[in-house]
Amino acid sequence: EPRAERTTPGSIANRDAVTIGEALEATSLSAGEKPVEQSDAAAIQAAEVRATGINEVLPGGIGAEAQSAATRNRALSDRDRITLSEVLEDASLKLPADKAVTREDADRVIQAEVRNRPDMHATPGGVTASMAAAARMNRNRNT
Repeated sequence: EPRAERTTPGSIANRDAVTIGEALEATSLSAGEKPVEQSDAAAIQAAEVRATGINEVLPGGIGAEAQSAATRNRALSDRDRITLSEVLEDASLKLPADKAVTREDADRVIQAEVRNRPDMHATPGGVTASMAAAARMNRNRNT
């Protein structure tokens, strides 16, 4: 697979390729009303790491925001829980760097989500589904 360059938001080398930020934004549309859980936070953190190339959760970043939401949601009533759309809205603008989604990126995000779910299954329509769809679209554009 061709290696995708990391770029700052708005300067993606291949404008036709779906970026990690865009895939996260797609999740806010497909599963936006879902309250953020630990597995979602883990997937978002993994996506942020893949986008930035920095192997840690960035303080104040989208991964930290997702973790905070997941932690707070455990104590909140259903009505007050923080949703994926609240965390992932404008994700591509919140990431300090972004890149086109590759199969390897999607695989890492899937592993992170599944590891953090008791049933070991990814959420249908969630972060991993958006990342996998973006990777397929990008691969198909390059063939």
